[in-house]
Amino acid sequence: MCEGSVATRALRLDAAPTRASTGIPGLDEVLDGGLIPQRSYLVRGGPGTGKTTLGLHFLAAGASRGESVLFISLTESEEVVRQNAAAMGLDLTGVAFLDLSPTADYFVEAESYDLFSPADVEREPVTQGIVARVRELTPRRVFVDSMSQLRYLARDAFQYRKQVVSFLRFLMQLEATVLFASEAGSEAPDEDLQFLSDGVMELRFTPRGRAASIVKFRGSGFVSGWHALRISPGGMRVFPRLVPGNLSEEMPTETIPSGVPELDELLHGGLQRGTITVLAGPTGTGKTTVGLLFMKEAAGRGERSVVYTFEEEPEVLMRRAEAINIPVKAMVERNTLEVVKVEPLRFSPDEFGHMVREEVENRGARIVMIDSVAGYRLSLRGTDLVAHLHALAKYTANRGVTVLLVSEVEAITGDFRATEVGISYMADNIIFFRYIELRGELRKAIGVLKMRLSDFERTLREIGITRYGVKVGRPLTHVRGILSGRTPWDGSEDED
Repeated sequence: MCEGSVATRALRLDAAPTRASTGIPGLDEVLDGGLIPQRSYLVRGGPGTGKTTLGLHFLAAGASRGESVLFISLTESEEVVRQNAAAMGLDLTGVAFLDLSPTADYFVEAESYDLFSPADVEREPVTQGIVARVRELTPRRVFVDSMSQLRYLARDAFQYRKQVVSFLRFLMQLEATVLFASEAGSEAPDEDLQFLSDGVMELRFTPRGRAASIVKFRGSGFVSGWHALRISPGGMRVFPRLVPGNLSEEMPTETIPSGVPELDELLHGGLQRGTITVLAGPTGTGKTTVGLLFMKEAAGRGERSVVYTFEEEPEVLMRRAEAINIPVKAMVERNTLEVVKVEPLRFSPDEFGHMVREEVENRGARIVMIDSVAGYRLSLRGTDLVAHLHALAKYTANRGVTVLLVSEVEAITGDFRATEVGISYMADNIIFFRYIELRGELRKAIGVLKMRLSDFERTLREIGITRYGVKVGRPLTHVRGILSGRTPWDGSEDED
């Protein structure tokens, strides 16, 4: 049995242990409630990834609950750490320090050891300092920054491993929960620390920004994968990635009408609650406008909807809607509609997913529209669009929320394609828009390609957007070849 296992088994393990909050929004959710007390956890990552910041949050959360907490610094001085914490707005009131970082005197005095190795000479005062401070405070939380420095106080790897195990046992026997950092790298590998700890949190920089992942967590489940992480003036925040399978609820069978009788005829009543609908077509064909129709009807029932616009400014979208008799300003004032501008290069997919969760879980949104899929793709910065969009859409649908995805296709006429990015498989409904030419005039047509939960009309209808609203005509039964881009009229009756 390895020494790490002995250290862990020496602790009393409850069937359902209470949790110690990390103090970081989102991270406790990833950890299934927080850290299990009286265990040791490693946070690893390269320089600047946020290891010290995470440790400060962990200690500040304990201090705010009246717990005795201790920061053991082997690299930075207490003054520097407190200055950095203050710059982020972290309150370190109640956080005790043991500053074992080298002082300027060490370099000035240029101490050398002729008979003994530096490890033999310096290990004892460091050890004595830690023991004395810990016994004085009996802390419930300890953060060590960083454990890698103790490696240089040991003659070899075996002695270092034994020293770390003994140190962790000493702290946990005093009922402390221990978090320690590691400066992972080729020159100072930390595989041994990963084996000895009860949990491993990894921080890193990715092409999409900072990210965190739980690699190991004994005695608990956790949300696997990489989660977006942001460090701002308010401190650190983690944005858990969406896992649709874990979040579902019963939803009633209900139809959401558009309010336009001819369009509802096309849809055999409207869209079903909790479904995913793709509105696909070339630019300017009315995709966003039709989506707003369903939101207008939902607002009349007192339901809240949200439009996430990645391309158009909210003011422009609202002005266009008002011009065609969709009262979006009144809807916003009554809190039945929110139009949110999302800058795709500013937010990661996990951060955007968190925004949607906030609207659904905390503000009760019942319809969510993403306008558009092409804009959303920019926020992914090269990663898998379909996987992220699938998780987001399925999560909202599992919550009983109706999802509208605006997908722009490049072809104006001919070469019919449902979508440009291969997301049609996840859609319960596909409503498509096309340009048609009749007697030398450019017009628009709307049709339904797919509805999983109900039947639908298989004809196409002309759609017009006027200052009086959206107008949908009779089925275009005397026009042929609309999907192929050729629209000859057979002349049997007037196409109007």
